[in-house]
Amino acid sequence: QVQLVESGGGSVQAGGSLRLSCAASAYRYSSACMGWFRQAPGKEREGVATIGSDGSTAYAQSVKGRFTISKDNSKTTLYLQMNSLKPDDTAMYYCAAVSVTAGGPLCLARSNEFRKYWGQGTQVTVSS
Repeated sequence: QVQLVESGGGSVQAGGSLRLSCAASAYRYSSACMGWFRQAPGKEREGVATIGSDGSTAYAQSVKGRFTISKDNSKTTLYLQMNSLKPDDTAMYYCAAVSVTAGGPLCLARSNEFRKYWGQGTQVTVSS
C-alpha cells in the first residue's frame, strides 16, 4: 500500500518561506511522477508543481519563480521549497504520486487523467 506523509507546513507572514517534505513508501518512486497539489477553502484542488521520472519539472503559473520542487531518490522524499509566500498561497498542500511514467510538464497538464495516491495534507497559512 502506498504511503505518503507530508510535513513542514505552518504559519508564516507574507514574504516568508517554508519547505514541505513528503516521505513515500511502497511505491515505484524513482519511475513515478510526483507532485504537490493544494486546495484552498471553497476552491478545487489544483496542481502546484510536478517532477517527472526524468527529473523534468513543471509549475503552475501562480508559483513560477517562487516555488521549487525536488526529490531525493535515495530517501524517497519529495520536497517543495516555497519562497516569497503570499496570502493567496494559503491552502492545504497535498503530496501525490501520479500513476504515470512521464515528464513533469505532461504530468501536471494531464494530472486529472491519471490515478493518484494522496498524502494526508499539511496546512500552509500565509498572513498579510
